[in-house]
Amino acid sequence: MRKLMLMTTVALIASPAVAQMRPAEANVRGAMQRIARIDPGLHSVIAVDPTAIDQARRIDAGNLRGPLAGQPVLIKDNIESMGPLPTTAGSLALANNVTNRDAPLVARLRGAGAVILGKTNLSEWANIRSNSSISGWSAVGGQTRNPWALDRNTCGSSSGSGAAVAAGLVRLAIGTETDGSVTCPAAINGIVGLKPTVGLVSRTHIVPISHSQDTAGPMTASVREAAELLTAIAGTDPADPATAEADKRRRDYAAGLDAGSLKGKRIGVMRFASGFGTDAAFETALAILRQQGATLVDIKKFDESAIGKNETIVLRTELKADMAKYLKGSPAPLSSRSLADLIAFNKAHLKQEMALFGQEFFEAAEKTKGLDDPAYKKARAVSFQAAGPNGIDKLLRDNRVVALVGPTMPPAWKIDAVNGDQISGGGAGGLAAVAGYPHLTVPMGLVKGLPVGLSFIGPKWSEALLLNLGYAYEQARGPFPTPKFYRSIEESPEIAPYLQPQR
Repeated sequence: MRKLMLMTTVALIASPAVAQMRPAEANVRGAMQRIARIDPGLHSVIAVDPTAIDQARRIDAGNLRGPLAGQPVLIKDNIESMGPLPTTAGSLALANNVTNRDAPLVARLRGAGAVILGKTNLSEWANIRSNSSISGWSAVGGQTRNPWALDRNTCGSSSGSGAAVAAGLVRLAIGTETDGSVTCPAAINGIVGLKPTVGLVSRTHIVPISHSQDTAGPMTASVREAAELLTAIAGTDPADPATAEADKRRRDYAAGLDAGSLKGKRIGVMRFASGFGTDAAFETALAILRQQGATLVDIKKFDESAIGKNETIVLRTELKADMAKYLKGSPAPLSSRSLADLIAFNKAHLKQEMALFGQEFFEAAEKTKGLDDPAYKKARAVSFQAAGPNGIDKLLRDNRVVALVGPTMPPAWKIDAVNGDQISGGGAGGLAAVAGYPHLTVPMGLVKGLPVGLSFIGPKWSEALLLNLGYAYEQARGPFPTPKFYRSIEESPEIAPYLQPQR
């Protein structure tokens, strides 16, 4: 499938000369050229949409205006789009899942003049199949690699979207998150990522995990572009009850961006969720916030113990129910229509699907008792209360701050096919995920040549505030380095000399 995609890409971009084209077509052909040249070493793109050039030509023939008009956008391959491409979630079980329908967020992108360039690789099933997975791997797309160091992980599950933007294939991509799947790959790859409030962006026609926590969000080269992308995709969808308030809450997020917005703001510093090798970069970021007029309030303790175990019960229960609903609703000729069917498919295709890790999370989810189970209802109530009202909301109120900041994740770990993901720690993104509140990550620095991100977390519907704070920080921070595609970070000139005897 990858070979066919790349051959198709080369054929599409062969002629005419990009410089002689109108803007949208030139943008699309330029992105295709970059994919053909760069992506064979990254595996960030599963497939290029063969209709992309026709989309661009229609835009060039019209009079669409706005920041997204004629811009190529890559979408994660658990999001449906019109045309011949399947929506696979990275699994061979969905290799024929050609639904020929746009997810509402994709329809909104098209309405804003964006070109749907293709589908990005992801951690298979959005990283929910196994407890010992390798982030960025899928049977359909293979292993996504980090453009900062090709032997390093891209995090997941929106791995391809993060790597593609970081590598400069496109500036705009869409990821999805249940817990960390936008913000972690954004931070690890050195780009901007925004997990919106659950209910601001429709989830219809997106392969699900959890209706309590799932959302799509922007992954971009800058905060302004994240704001522009969010403006396009936010809005009410009658088919997704969670979005009932979205039209009242959404706004033009880019119009209000202000480089001076940190001045006079009280911001909570999540000391309880920091460390894991990011201390120097984090202190530099905090100094920038102070220089821009923010008052920082240290928050040293927070008890997250009520969240983890209960979140697991919620995710397992909702995965079984929500996945069955999605599979049964697909118009494609699928052989799998339930989680039990997917488990059986993986067993029948053991070498292709489970040579590297298993499906123990799927199997545990299959044993759950449904959305009416009192244990599930209690777990959801307890975890939400701990993360939202008694978590983020209480931290903001008790410390009289408007937002919280902390390091998003540690620097990228090595791809490890033997032991799975080896992550040395993580920030407070789980609070925002379980509460369904927004979480923005902005590149804040390098740790031995690998990027790390600064998280901005706020209350429900606070996207405009977080984007403003992140924008002001980004402008004060200045230009961020770009990846060098080292085979290993140990090859970099900042590290390689010190691996030799120092005599």
